[in-house]
Amino acid sequence: MGSTQFGNFENFCRDSTLPICNALSQTFHNQTGPWKGCELTGIPLSNNQMLGNIGSIVLCGIAIAVSTYLILRSERKKAAVGRREMQIFLAGYIIISICEIFTVGEFPLPDSVRLAFTGIHIGFITATTWILMLNAVVGYQIVDDGTPVSLGLMIGSAGVLLIGTGYITLDTGFSWTHFWDSSYELPNRHIALYVLYQLAPLVFLVIFFVLEAILVLRVLGETRPMIYLTAALVLFALGQIFNYVVSHYICTGTSGKIDGSLFETLLTLLSVVMIWVFWSSITEDDWPMPVGNTYP
Repeated sequence: MGSTQFGNFENFCRDSTLPICNALSQTFHNQTGPWKGCELTGIPLSNNQMLGNIGSIVLCGIAIAVSTYLILRSERKKAAVGRREMQIFLAGYIIISICEIFTVGEFPLPDSVRLAFTGIHIGFITATTWILMLNAVVGYQIVDDGTPVSLGLMIGSAGVLLIGTGYITLDTGFSWTHFWDSSYELPNRHIALYVLYQLAPLVFLVIFFVLEAILVLRVLGETRPMIYLTAALVLFALGQIFNYVVSHYICTGTSGKIDGSLFETLLTLLSVVMIWVFWSSITEDDWPMPVGNTYP
């Protein structure tokens, strides 16, 4: 794979603001590394420190508040299928938003603390997208939702992904075993985290969309919820485009005041809200459920 871009983070870290770049920055363990690129300026503080990406920090705070509200609203839907599972997904997103304040937001922190938040952040991204995918599986009622078996399988399997991905990230940043030290050098190749952080969440999201589309169109026989599901998909995709494609141009055009991560945070929040609206719409009591052969 030496001649391909698979596994390389150099271009991503050069053009975007990503938590993974903190682990690949050997000297400062922040968004500064051998990849160069446009850097966020922020507000200068004492002791040559800086508070940057303030817009993303504020939006993360809003995301935490909105998700907390949605968890409380979900609690009122006593008969809704997958209520506890949806609340677990939202809780995971809250933890991601908390970590993002300190990993993507240019927050003055000791290197070791920023790396710790980075490991938790990346681990929860993988685990939470897995949980979202399992939320789609719950809708098929293969296992009764909200039961210890359903919740145990969801939390247990997500925990394995969280611990595994988090450990690899932390081992990379802290260089405990020195196994990943080559990823510090250009082109910052890290196959394990490329798969776990870049590819696996994308696969989980695609499976979620496909399973939910089948459930709505073939089982419920409805089309209106697809508006919410499609809106969630489009908003998430736009967020990724802003972060991975447009970010460099925004950063350069604003002289480092903001970049695409601001819009990625906003659009991801809106996508999560639309996922909740979609889930809420398909758990209404008045949906016509087929009798007998329920699932295709």
